[in-house]
Amino acid sequence: MPLVGYRIGIDVGGTNTDAVILDEQDRVIAQVKTATTEDVATGIETALSRVLASARIDRRQIRHAMLGTTQCTNAIVERQRLSRIAVLRIGAPATLAVEPLAGIPEDLKQAMIHYVEIVRGGHEFDGREIAPLDTEAIRAFAQSVKNRVDAAAVTSVFAPVSPDHEERAAAIFRDVLGADFPVSLSYRIGSIGLIERENATILNAALTGVARRTVQGFEAALAGQGVNALAFFGQNDGTLMSAEYAMQYPIRMIACGPTNSLRGASYLTGLENAVVVDVGGTTTDIGVIANGFPRESAVAVEIGGVRTNFRMPDLVSVGIGGGTVIHLKPGGGFSVGPESVGYRLTEKALVFGGDTLTFTDVAVGLGKVAIGDSTRTASLDKELLMAIYRDIIARIEEAVDRVKVSGDAVPVVLTGGGSALFPDVLAGASQIIRPAHFNVANAIGAAIAQVSGEIERVYSLEKTARTAAVEDAKRRAVAVAVEAGASPETCHVVDIEDVPLAYLPGNATRIKVKAAGDLVG
Repeated sequence: MPLVGYRIGIDVGGTNTDAVILDEQDRVIAQVKTATTEDVATGIETALSRVLASARIDRRQIRHAMLGTTQCTNAIVERQRLSRIAVLRIGAPATLAVEPLAGIPEDLKQAMIHYVEIVRGGHEFDGREIAPLDTEAIRAFAQSVKNRVDAAAVTSVFAPVSPDHEERAAAIFRDVLGADFPVSLSYRIGSIGLIERENATILNAALTGVARRTVQGFEAALAGQGVNALAFFGQNDGTLMSAEYAMQYPIRMIACGPTNSLRGASYLTGLENAVVVDVGGTTTDIGVIANGFPRESAVAVEIGGVRTNFRMPDLVSVGIGGGTVIHLKPGGGFSVGPESVGYRLTEKALVFGGDTLTFTDVAVGLGKVAIGDSTRTASLDKELLMAIYRDIIARIEEAVDRVKVSGDAVPVVLTGGGSALFPDVLAGASQIIRPAHFNVANAIGAAIAQVSGEIERVYSLEKTARTAAVEDAKRRAVAVAVEAGASPETCHVVDIEDVPLAYLPGNATRIKVKAAGDLVG
């Protein structure tokens, strides 16, 4: 059923910030594309102001506002604005061989002031205690970091199986440091592997301050425009989470932009299975829609140089976009990127009066698209431009092949403002689809998204029947979705994975369930 009232969707990219307003029938009634600003927030406020001015609607009828933003990603990449954190591992004596923060780059460690402690506790894969939890050591650690940290990251061995020790540790931290002190628990964030899950939890804790400022800034921007709407934030699985949930799990915002484009492409085309090529000003992200949702990566991924097992979309990113710089070499050669003029495209590109040859200039010079002043590319050698263009398209075609699971041709949906530069035929594509509003598909994807919840646990089938284990995982996934802001009446299970773990005793199996539902309200 359609939601009551209007919805705003905003998505922040490296080059542009896009905004749309949808009515009760999910029709786009206003859309804008503005330049992303260095501080991100200013660009969001500008896009919001302009889309509201364009819509000319009663702002009191706007019920929901959704934001997909890069602020958390930028904080990790730039090593800035990160919270001071306490890192607690529950796992002695079993986990002393590798210390916490293993594999995290030194510059990132220095950017987030941190204090580390390992205490006795943790569980085996089947839920048996490795050792009793050392509550006194945890309390002493919490006392030692009082007024010195902004958040805590707690990781326990096999916490996805039994979260009891993590929950008890969180209670101690909040007893010592205050009821509202942010504590990130690994069983709610990562998968089974200890080190990767711990790293994801550490990053989540370090981002809590950025998330709080992002949420408060978005809500303030809405209020400043006279919009009294519930705010939701994009997750990297193509769904949404409430403001409160976003402040608890900011790591889920990372890579939400490309997944918004995937969901937007699915909605605009009606396709539930396709390859999506999202072309921005700086990069092109290629992903797969599987049953209407972004396909998830099956391998460990790196975030800002940190290896994690946190849920991430299966994407191939190519350093090619509308602002990609083309370097001409003496003697007629060339190289493509990796630099991009990004959000300064309209002042740096040749066709806009600048002095930098970009991919946009190449496409204009070949007559592929009419943007800016085409006379400024008239002196460029057409054969050279065609060689550059073919090289770029070949790279995109190769990336499309990398995300496909077979050699068969598949539908390819082009989204993003930069996709206008691409041809109507690509190798490996059964058809090329440019849907209506393709240039703001990311903002539309944010606006139409549901709210989801996901659970992953290892069950011992010697203790629990398989059917009971699956039902328990389903119940937990629905509960997480409701906590994230989904309406309980509309929540349903959208995906189940049941993988036997032959390397563990006790007839163990890993069950992963995802549930989704419509927004509350």
